Amino acid sequence: MPERENSTRTVADERYDPQRIEEKWSARWQQRPELFRAEPFDSPRPKYYVLEMLPYPSGALHMGHVRNYAIGDALARHMWMKGCNVLHPMGWDAFGLPAENAAIKNNTPPRQWTLSNIAHMKIQMNRLGFAYDWSKEVTTCLPDYYRWNQWFFLKMYERGLAYRKKSRVNWCPECATVLANEQVVNGCCWRHTETPVQQRELEQWFLRITNYAQELLDDLDRLPGWPEKVRTMQRNWIGRSEGALVDFKLDGGVGPAGDTIPVFTTRVDTIFGATSVQLAPEHPVVADLVGNDPELRAKVDELMAEQRRAKEAGDVGEIEKHGVFAGRYVINPFNREKLPIWVANYILMDYGTGAIMSVPAHDERDYEFAKKYGLEIRVVILPRRQGEPSEASEQDTALLPYTGTDSLLINSGPYNALSCEEAMRHMAQDAERGEFGKAAVTYRLKDWGISRQRYWGTPIPMLYCEHCGIVPVPEKDLPVVLPENVDITLTGGSPLGRVEEWVNTPCPACGGPARRETDTMDTFVDSSWYFYRYTDPSVATAPVDRKTIAYWFEIDQYIGGVEHAILHLIYSRFWTKVMRDLGLIANREPVARLFTQGMIIKDGAKMSKSFGNLVVPDDMIARYGADATRMYTLFATSPDRELDWQDAGVDGVARFLSRVHRFFSLAHKYSVEPQAADRRVLRKLHQTIRRITEDFDGRWHFNTSIAALMELLNLVLEEHSGGPIEKHAAMSASALRTFQRNFVLMLHPFAPYLAHELWERLGETSNLLRAPWPKYDPALAKEDEIEIVVQINGKIRDRLFVPADSSGEELQRLALAAPKVQATLDGKQVVKAIVVPGKLVNIVVR
Repeated sequence: MPERENSTRTVADERYDPQRIEEKWSARWQQRPELFRAEPFDSPRPKYYVLEMLPYPSGALHMGHVRNYAIGDALARHMWMKGCNVLHPMGWDAFGLPAENAAIKNNTPPRQWTLSNIAHMKIQMNRLGFAYDWSKEVTTCLPDYYRWNQWFFLKMYERGLAYRKKSRVNWCPECATVLANEQVVNGCCWRHTETPVQQRELEQWFLRITNYAQELLDDLDRLPGWPEKVRTMQRNWIGRSEGALVDFKLDGGVGPAGDTIPVFTTRVDTIFGATSVQLAPEHPVVADLVGNDPELRAKVDELMAEQRRAKEAGDVGEIEKHGVFAGRYVINPFNREKLPIWVANYILMDYGTGAIMSVPAHDERDYEFAKKYGLEIRVVILPRRQGEPSEASEQDTALLPYTGTDSLLINSGPYNALSCEEAMRHMAQDAERGEFGKAAVTYRLKDWGISRQRYWGTPIPMLYCEHCGIVPVPEKDLPVVLPENVDITLTGGSPLGRVEEWVNTPCPACGGPARRETDTMDTFVDSSWYFYRYTDPSVATAPVDRKTIAYWFEIDQYIGGVEHAILHLIYSRFWTKVMRDLGLIANREPVARLFTQGMIIKDGAKMSKSFGNLVVPDDMIARYGADATRMYTLFATSPDRELDWQDAGVDGVARFLSRVHRFFSLAHKYSVEPQAADRRVLRKLHQTIRRITEDFDGRWHFNTSIAALMELLNLVLEEHSGGPIEKHAAMSASALRTFQRNFVLMLHPFAPYLAHELWERLGETSNLLRAPWPKYDPALAKEDEIEIVVQINGKIRDRLFVPADSSGEELQRLALAAPKVQATLDGKQVVKAIVVPGKLVNIVVR
């Protein structure tokens, strides 16, 4: 039979030139941006919204970005090929400290610097071949976006969810701004990890996220598609505690802070064992107590400094406990006993009420403190050794502090002999009847402080009028636009305060003089709802279009770093619930499935500008091409694990792509008759289709997917007679065509440039992005032979290759007939044979 030959092949085609191929296809895609656009929400296709967390445009892309976006792009391309209507947008988290600090360093206005970086990073993204729908692009520093931040703020203010109060705040001296609690990591700024955070007292705007604390906690159970690690981190951050709130009256007078110290406790059953009440150094009652006592003030100031240093070091829980007697007493409402007031450095103002009742016999920290300062230790829960109730003894001090709840109360007046659980219930009820307490629930989660004393952020739309007080900016006057040409410094509060023509404005209520709020919003406001705006960024009359949101949400797959677990991710969940309550959306949660990729490590440290170990994608693209660069980030390890960057690994992937290209360029002679290799190649092909399909549908082990493609190519190369791929192939024309077409389809999500080039060379005229994902045939994927382990009394004695469809009886017969088994069985009696189909035969003898 005659052979078919591709006469159009040229020498240039045989050499893999990633720059030429990628620039060709990049230009084509730029000319046809509609290729990557989502269809309208009336599309008959099933929708799929895949999203990577948007970047801060404070510089160029680095390989951490590339890894994140390569994961999302592979998934988006796969879902397009599965027939979905895919929304895959990208935008810019363009406000905030990185852009402003960079602008200061480079003496360039933040807007100019930011938009220039965006333009550069967009070029990088396009060069990497990421299939983004740029018609959905959002830039958070532009007024058409941040006007809606201001609109949301006004709506929250109307509902009492936005409010202003004076509070002690976290202050980063490097950023010269306030940080939320979540932005303090190990006592330092989350951005400037070597800069200790200070404490200052300022008037601040807050969002009442605590109103949603229980719902945020409960709805974590609605997120089975989130990593358990992230859900656990959020549960711990929300920090629900059940207990009782008890009022201790000050003995002997009332101060400016009042005559009562509320104490929250999870162990009200131990209240008869309280031998002191201890306050955080920042507690308002402490300020009263030290007012006329300079010596006490100095001691409290030192306790405050110790606590601050411990926070800065990130080890408040391990602080060496110090305290000072404040010279005053409170009355225990349950037994009318006077208890001394102490101020202690291990009591935190932001937990509970900032005050505790100290029960040394039944709390480890209180016990340590009491032993140090000689305070009374009174046993009120009968200590008992687990499983040995007969040994329970009040005098068994070796068991102290006894913190169990599986015993009975003693020395507790009318509550003696009650179980701990019964006593907690009765005491809370009695406190409520006596109007000195009640059962209560508290949360570790605190309201979100959003005020920032910086220029480059969303202006808070509030005014301060001498006559009217605090006045919201009318909605019709939104957006309150940031002024340009502002003198930015790192000192003296917000630079906006020095722009008199912007600050001074008429009061909309009375027409008198007013001043604008000069604080700007925390940039986590910008990133709390941007994914909703993506669905229709052109809508001008509302932040979102309800019908479009109803179609696209929840996000089917969100991809980003685990470092955002209790920052962006909890804020975005809160924002979603507010939007639902405003009637804008119907969904309770923004994201159905979350994936947190591992970070990239180089030279033993996280890849970071501060460590000087950044790898710039532009350099890798110039050396190896975009396909090899992005494919390496998927091949080096599974996406959820840390990636130890090695330039040699990119080179290895580039060589694989070169082999693919060379094979497709030179494997041009083949027979039209069926060949011996066809069955082996098609079997391996369908096994590979199954494996990669399962990887996409399951745990995203793209490293094994790419390895499977490498194995498949190696098998095909081995099937060529004589070895070199330039020689006559052992496959038939039909088998080769089937292999080539399906290989390109599977390669496409990982190396889209080369895949499109090969698709065109195969003579395909359809859009590869919409070409159906290949389906594997179980019959073709089935092995002809399988390896079976033969054991005798559980020890391996032989391995046999047998027909894949062998029955259990046939496997037993073959195993017993094997020469090695026969030799071992000599003189022994076979009791039985245990057959595990497809795996092993275990022969039991005696």
